[in-house]
Amino acid sequence: MVSLLCLRLSAQELPSATIAKVDSIYKAFAEKSHSPGLVYGIVYGGKLLHIGHWGYSNLEEQIAADGNKVFRIASMSKSFIGVAVMKLRDEGKLQLDDPVSRYIPELKAQKLLTSDAPAITIRHLLSHAAGFPEDNPWGDRQLDISKEQLLALINKGFSFSNSPGVTYEYSNTAFALLGYLIERITGVSYNEYVNREIWQPLGMKSTYWEYADVPSDKLAIGYRWVKDKWVKQPMLHDGAYGAMGGVLTSMEDFSKYVLFHLNAWPARDGIDNGPVKRASLREMQHPWNFNSLNATNVYTDGTGCPITASYGFGLRWSHDCRGRTTIGHSGGLPGFGSNWIMLPDYGLGLICFSNVTYAAATAINAQAMDALIQDAGLQARAVPASSVLEQRKKELLAFLPNWKDEAREAVFADNFFLDNYDYMLRETCQQLFEEVGKIERIDDIVAQNNLRGTFVVHGEKGSVSIYFTLSPEADPKIQEFKINKLP
Repeated sequence: MVSLLCLRLSAQELPSATIAKVDSIYKAFAEKSHSPGLVYGIVYGGKLLHIGHWGYSNLEEQIAADGNKVFRIASMSKSFIGVAVMKLRDEGKLQLDDPVSRYIPELKAQKLLTSDAPAITIRHLLSHAAGFPEDNPWGDRQLDISKEQLLALINKGFSFSNSPGVTYEYSNTAFALLGYLIERITGVSYNEYVNREIWQPLGMKSTYWEYADVPSDKLAIGYRWVKDKWVKQPMLHDGAYGAMGGVLTSMEDFSKYVLFHLNAWPARDGIDNGPVKRASLREMQHPWNFNSLNATNVYTDGTGCPITASYGFGLRWSHDCRGRTTIGHSGGLPGFGSNWIMLPDYGLGLICFSNVTYAAATAINAQAMDALIQDAGLQARAVPASSVLEQRKKELLAFLPNWKDEAREAVFADNFFLDNYDYMLRETCQQLFEEVGKIERIDDIVAQNNLRGTFVVHGEKGSVSIYFTLSPEADPKIQEFKINKLP
């Protein structure tokens, strides 16, 4: 086994000790999982900041794994189909709540699980809500079937585990149908459409649907660890089920795609260069279909932290008790295991490719993410305070602590003094300001969003926290106010 090699693209944004710790996490994972080769990347500060690699992409030829080697990423492929569908939606060529049978008429004869089941929509397919059974073991072996074989499956009819729209159940078949839907709408294969409309604009020149198209010295070979030795796994060619998991790509290339998704945040004014609207990417990343609650989740520091998970459009979404939102997808096929995650609020992404069957890349990326945030002390992106919040903060301070009557109508919404009696506001605020003493400093407002925020007033003997939220009027006014002494 070759030693761990790392390419440091920049050392300015993350401490070298943190990078070294992350390297050790992935190295230990590669050894424990018997991965012939492993490549991982850290996307941060608007760039691919760091690449690490371990072992071999090809054991027989002793070709070392690195950021230019092309790995099959399996179900990480699904979000490319999601992006393609959103692009077609933005162009007015479909609506997400259209019945799929409008574009694949062969489905009109499909018998659903119950007589009261709604029609399967594009949204159902994108979010694993169509009622198909979980089909990972079976679906993994359908990758290379022909379009004619897919049509034969459709014409024979599918079996369902649920009625559409009832619950989440992961379905490769759903994304195979979306691939065919793209072809029916555009007149070209989903492969050609994704390559032309997404990969080429993003400059992804080392990303493929067909493994035979990859230069032999770049192609990562997949293996299974069986009885203390690696067994080479057969590679399936591109086919009708490739939409669910057929993509092959390099770390250098896939990082461009991660940056594309991260660039959707925050919502903002300014030029929207595409190839898909930022708002549509954020829509993809939304938790549309609830999946699970893990109440026993534990992070690497031993702290228990429940986490909830949902599915967007070709993307997984989770949110933990620390307020961290994570978006991405795993991938697993015979010979390969992969995962990518990003934290939009931190501008951070992690990518991991392995060429051993079903490597647990999701768990190791989560561990590395936690180490990065904890060790480097990364903070979520602050919401900028809007001009109207700053204005209302200044005006509110002029009323404290005595709540004089001058020009109240210009600052407070109609409901405010109906919900808050003058004398009670005066008594509470005067008491708290007496307790904290002479005001020494007032902090900047910490905005929760465009119309809500909190700031702290520091006195010589203590501090008070002041929260307020504004009304939805054209000229937003203070509708709610809370003041509390800090311990």
